[in-house]
Amino acid sequence: MAAITLDHLAHSYKAHPEAPSDYALRRLDITWRDGGAYALLGPSGCGKTTLLNIISGLVTPSEGKVLFDGRDVTNIPTEQRNIAQVFQFPVVYDTVSVYDNLAFPLRNRGIRQAEVDRRVREIAGMLDLNADLDRRASHLTADAKQKISLGRGLVRADTAAILFDEPLTVIDPQLKWELRAQLKQLHAQVGRTMIYVTHDQTEAMTFADTVVVMYDGAVVQVGTPAELFTKPAHTFVGYFIGSPGMNVLPAKIEGRTAYVGGSRINLSRGYPRLAEGQKIEIGIRPEDIRLAPGGDGLPITINRVDDIGRIRIARAQLAEHALNIVVPEEARIPGDGVHAQPIPERVHVYADGHLVEGEA
Repeated sequence: MAAITLDHLAHSYKAHPEAPSDYALRRLDITWRDGGAYALLGPSGCGKTTLLNIISGLVTPSEGKVLFDGRDVTNIPTEQRNIAQVFQFPVVYDTVSVYDNLAFPLRNRGIRQAEVDRRVREIAGMLDLNADLDRRASHLTADAKQKISLGRGLVRADTAAILFDEPLTVIDPQLKWELRAQLKQLHAQVGRTMIYVTHDQTEAMTFADTVVVMYDGAVVQVGTPAELFTKPAHTFVGYFIGSPGMNVLPAKIEGRTAYVGGSRINLSRGYPRLAEGQKIEIGIRPEDIRLAPGGDGLPITINRVDDIGRIRIARAQLAEHALNIVVPEEARIPGDGVHAQPIPERVHVYADGHLVEGEA
């Protein structure tokens, strides 16, 4: 196992990068603790796979260093890093048995057969593959093959970290929940450093203790799932995390009041240090807005209501801005003259996309 440090890391596929837009991965400094469960979360093209390939040694970064337990491995080849990587599509040897697939990494390193057998059967038990050990891998389903790929990473006792590159993409949706739960359980059992790349917020937040959110080649927030939801450090995080995502509205701030069009929104803090020329916005989670029939609050028009069982989502309009509001199933939705009341303590202020703390 290993603590992984990315020191002043950046990467460009161009020979002579100049502008920030020339970088597929913008400068970052992160340390992942030994034995942690992490997720790299973001949309396609944000730099997740590039970062994963730098950690594994498949890509050498343009700038900065990769350290395993303080040892510089930036220019060390993949096979010397003791990294296991599970790819989007299962990589198995179809012509041999499940047992031989799991045993291959150990036999390749000259491990004694008794130890090979012990490790293979231990990992097969963790992955519910004992009944299939004598079957050819070609006869198995896609999810079983992905378990074999995972097992080959787990079977080695000397693995520094296990990297997952969207490993559940080809898995049947009904089986994804089961495999996600198994991955979480396996992490608790083996205690290896695990880094999981995905564009699916549910996968990231159910697997990882710490989520690294990436956008446009940059890391915009590192935090627990709860921190990402309750206090997004960037408007992208607020929009990307949650269903529906955070409402982001252009605003003008004066003291402890935000103005959206002609409407006033009370704030719990003051913001005297906002600079001229910055793009100022407020962010409000749909869960942090209440509906009221009276004249207190923001005058809105409700265009429709989506009933998804446990909750309803009111699709509303505040002047020219769309506004999503989560309404509990038992709550009454007023008719004409409806107003929205944001909870002041949960209204976030952003300057050029980044959270501003404000002053008490």
